[in-house]
Amino acid sequence: MIPRINQKKFADLIHRLYGVVTELEEMFPGRYFTPDGHMVGSIGECLVADELDLVLLPASNERHDAQDSTGKWVEIKATQSSRVAFRSCPDFTVIILINKDGTFETIYNGPGRIIWDTFEGKPRPSNGQYSISLGTVRELDSIVPDDQRVVRVTT
Repeated sequence: MIPRINQKKFADLIHRLYGVVTELEEMFPGRYFTPDGHMVGSIGECLVADELDLVLLPASNERHDAQDSTGKWVEIKATQSSRVAFRSCPDFTVIILINKDGTFETIYNGPGRIIWDTFEGKPRPSNGQYSISLGTVRELDSIVPDDQRVVRVTT
């Protein structure tokens, strides 16, 4: 569980991080300094948890990263590319695209089953992860009913 954060400081730190990435890429044309792996995942989890007021679980949980105040279990996927991958079917999932300036766009917010069903009948890849394009995920997001989304619950 993360403590309630100072949103302005958090946004400033993420903006500065991506500012350093931009400066490095300008210094070394043709080289990429995109944060990836655990860093992008953790940044994404914190961005979404803050946006939707979720309680984060300990890192590297198998199916879910957080829980909302109504009890929904949520898997958070963050990317800076055009695809995301799944090992299992989460109850709910929120997928974001992190922009170069540290802001993000929500690509999908809804039941994990809607995405997982697209893998039905396909053999499991050798790495154990099914991959799906953000374009397909955007299309799937458009059919999610509003009452099946993860939302910030105000009490």
